[in-house]
Amino acid sequence: MKILKFGGTSVGSVDGIRAVLEIVGKSKTSGERPLVVLSAMSGITNLLAYLAEEAAEGRDFVQGLQEIEGRHFTVVKQLIPVKCQNPVLTKLKIFFNELEDLLQGVCSLRELSLQSRDLILSYGERCSTFLVSKAAEQQFSESLFVDGTQLIRTDSHFGGAHVNQALSEQLIRAFVAANRGRLLFVTGFIASSEQERVTTLGRGGSDYTAAIIGSAIDAEAIEIWTDVDGMLTADPRIVKKAFSLPILSYTEAMELSYFGAKVIYPPTMVPAFLKKIPIVIRNTFNQDFVGTTIQHDGGKAALPIKGISSIPTISVINLVGSGMVGRAGFSGRLFTLLAREQINVVLITQSSSEHSITFAIHPADALRAKSLIESEFELELKANKLSNPEIENGLSVLAIVGENMKQTPGMSGRLFHALGRNGINVRAIAQGSSEYNISVIIAQTDLAKALNAVHDAFFAQLNKTLHVFNVGTGNIGSTLFRQIQEQYGFLLDNNDIEIKIIGLSNSRRMLFNADGIDLATWEVQLQESGEPADLDTFVARMMQMNLPNCVFVDNTASEQPVRYYETIFRSNISIVTCNKIANSGKYSQYQTLKDTARRHGVDFFYETNVGAGLPIVRVLRDLMMSGDRIIRVEAILSGTISYIFNNFNGTASFHDVVQTAQRLGYTEPDPRDDLKGTDFMRKMLILARDAGYKLEPEDVQLGAILPEACIQAASVGEFYDELKAADAYFDDLKAKAQRENKVLRYIGKLEAGQVSIALELVDANHPFFALSGSDNIISFTTERYKERPLVVKGPGAGAEVTAAGVFADLVNVGA
Repeated sequence: MKILKFGGTSVGSVDGIRAVLEIVGKSKTSGERPLVVLSAMSGITNLLAYLAEEAAEGRDFVQGLQEIEGRHFTVVKQLIPVKCQNPVLTKLKIFFNELEDLLQGVCSLRELSLQSRDLILSYGERCSTFLVSKAAEQQFSESLFVDGTQLIRTDSHFGGAHVNQALSEQLIRAFVAANRGRLLFVTGFIASSEQERVTTLGRGGSDYTAAIIGSAIDAEAIEIWTDVDGMLTADPRIVKKAFSLPILSYTEAMELSYFGAKVIYPPTMVPAFLKKIPIVIRNTFNQDFVGTTIQHDGGKAALPIKGISSIPTISVINLVGSGMVGRAGFSGRLFTLLAREQINVVLITQSSSEHSITFAIHPADALRAKSLIESEFELELKANKLSNPEIENGLSVLAIVGENMKQTPGMSGRLFHALGRNGINVRAIAQGSSEYNISVIIAQTDLAKALNAVHDAFFAQLNKTLHVFNVGTGNIGSTLFRQIQEQYGFLLDNNDIEIKIIGLSNSRRMLFNADGIDLATWEVQLQESGEPADLDTFVARMMQMNLPNCVFVDNTASEQPVRYYETIFRSNISIVTCNKIANSGKYSQYQTLKDTARRHGVDFFYETNVGAGLPIVRVLRDLMMSGDRIIRVEAILSGTISYIFNNFNGTASFHDVVQTAQRLGYTEPDPRDDLKGTDFMRKMLILARDAGYKLEPEDVQLGAILPEACIQAASVGEFYDELKAADAYFDDLKAKAQRENKVLRYIGKLEAGQVSIALELVDANHPFFALSGSDNIISFTTERYKERPLVVKGPGAGAEVTAAGVFADLVNVGA
């Protein structure tokens, strides 16, 4: 025999009940002998509890009762042929009349006992099970409605009765034997005391009914049909990447359930656990999916953990004092007190010095627990051997669970690294000696971020999702969006990385979408759905969303975003920027940003500050981290200046070459912004600082390219006039270079802690001699690369290569 248990969502609608009957039919066709256990329709138990409370307060309950009646009658009229409806409707009407009488009695007495409440709640299962059994009768004539109060005996602990296992098994076996050949539809959740009063089995009661019956008749399996695809690695409402687990051991399932996984309730498994009967969690609305099998052996698994569970709302009580140190029995006295008062302790941790005990309980019990402790330990409190117990609210529990954890080193390290990198503070830690779970208490506001971060950390076969907030949608920003869109599939397939643009802003408008902005239509969305841009609001919203693996991307050349960098780092958010202002201002600002990022365990990537898409900053960092020593750095780090001097080698004058460069878009609107060398100076300064030198901008020796008259010209037109007048000066430089078989190059140097940038003549032996186009080039002379310097060369300007550099930094965040 096989037990088929269906939850409230499975019997909560006409389509659901049709699916139930289809599953029962398939079971019978395959040669199995199913016994069906049913819950109340979804929402009915909660509504009955509400009506009972309303009646006890003397308020109207009739409208709610009519709603319950209407839901059941509607299903009858759609599922059962008209000629067969009358006896079914009549029996249901009798149930509703009895229920109305009960509620009226509660209303008259203004009193709701636990016994009365159990009796009222029992009508949820009675009505749904009777209805489904009569619908089944149209297909299976042997169907029989069975009231669970006939089969399961309990004590008189109303609201959560304790089962008399031996007597219940005897009654179940006798009933099943007497009705061999019948298709039994049994009410879940409800039972009866020895005085034949209706009792309920508490949370998960219908599952518990299925397990008790399955154990009594030695069922082959217990199938629990619900509305999810088995037990998942995490709560799918919070972790979108959560996936179903094919196999769990009883222990793993109980640990996950204890810490919040609501698919199954731990007591449900005890009868099956004792008989080693497998429990299978299936989806009524996705019957082809195999679901999750919970069995004695968890099976072989490549993953170190099976799942991540959580309790969203928890309170913590801290007890501190010297009166606990060396006092045998103190903990026993404390927890015996709480157990006696029916206060469930979720988690316990104690310092090794025995000076403090921290335990987690449900928030509804916190004040009562504090009062009980103050009463029990009154003498210790008066003698100042204990401090007053402190309650902390607004907390959650997160637990990682899996039998493989005890065989895999580094589990706690991986957990705490994922939490720490995302700025999630751990308030308390507990790990059982079995090593089946590690539990941590964190702030409730961090729970969603923590679940997603830890899920990504442990299930490496899933993609790492980067949640990006981008400011700046000009040439570089828009090109970056296109590159991300084009590479989206490649990154998923080959690098397991998913990039979601959650927020974007320019100087006019900003846009947010927690599920990711569609990069194919971002401009239209920004214009039509965006709100007025405000950088304060943008950064604040990014922090409030509190997403894991969060990255702030600055694709501007403005000093405004830089003011927020330190605050962003303190919120454990990484930064990728092509904006040079942060790193080329005062040295104290540069060092503060680097230190803050390091302290908070996040990344600060700015490769494009120096060489656009060229790997210059990364090469320098790798050289230094590997123990190499920098002797000298030489560089040409201006694509504009590179183009001008690479083309000032023929008959064209310097004036004409500069004009051509401007026409081709290589220069700023005012070419002096490039030719003064200020941008080049910033790049060399950043390199020098990354090499370990504490330099200020004024420490850089910046040689001039232009005569003073060109620099002082009042307008761009006058600048070109002065540049034309200086043709002889530049022609002399070119002639001298040609006589000496050399070329003109504007070169930055870093040597012995000194940075200089000057116009030089270099011969064919110099690596910069053959430079062409607008390429950048840098030469590293180090202890390892002394005879033949390490040279990096390539395009150093343009939206494509700069965006590619930002993109490369982005995919390396958290690597």
